Amino acid sequence: MVNQHNKHPWITYWLVIATVLVLWDAGFCFMRPHSFQGGKYHWIWKPYALYQNIDLVYGVEAHRRGDGFTNAQSFLNVVETIGNLLYLYKAQGSDPITPLIGFTVATMSFSKTVLYWAQEYFCNYCAVGHNDPWTLFFLWIIPNGTWLVFPLMVMVTLGKDILNSLRVTNSPRRTAYANGKHD
Repeated sequence: MVNQHNKHPWITYWLVIATVLVLWDAGFCFMRPHSFQGGKYHWIWKPYALYQNIDLVYGVEAHRRGDGFTNAQSFLNVVETIGNLLYLYKAQGSDPITPLIGFTVATMSFSKTVLYWAQEYFCNYCAVGHNDPWTLFFLWIIPNGTWLVFPLMVMVTLGKDILNSLRVTNSPRRTAYANGKHD
């Protein structure tokens, strides 16, 4: 019997990669200032020496000001990761709730990223507006846009699966059988 909940292997690959990256990112945020350049754990997050100067929400000044947005979104990253891991576990079996879990965590990821971009728009690009166009495009828009594109693709794919399951469940023959009216 084919496992119908693991029929989209690309979703599994995406969630494994996303889980690792999101945990790494949350670790950087929660470990500040120790994760900053010069901090005792900076070696784990070396690429952030560049990124914290591209996206100032991740930077030293935001941390000194006590800006809570970075850690608030990191907390949601942890919740999202728990959902990712639950989906990955459930996708190995046949629990019918699996697509709903995947759809929910993809919606969380997508919505959180929309909020992140909206924050930039409504604060007049206060954290990324200082970048030159090349840096902004290649080191902020493309990497952060990935967190819009893939979750949206997961939402559409699993949304279709959920919709098809609902159609099968509500088919006239199935409904008649459930109501005791069968051949």
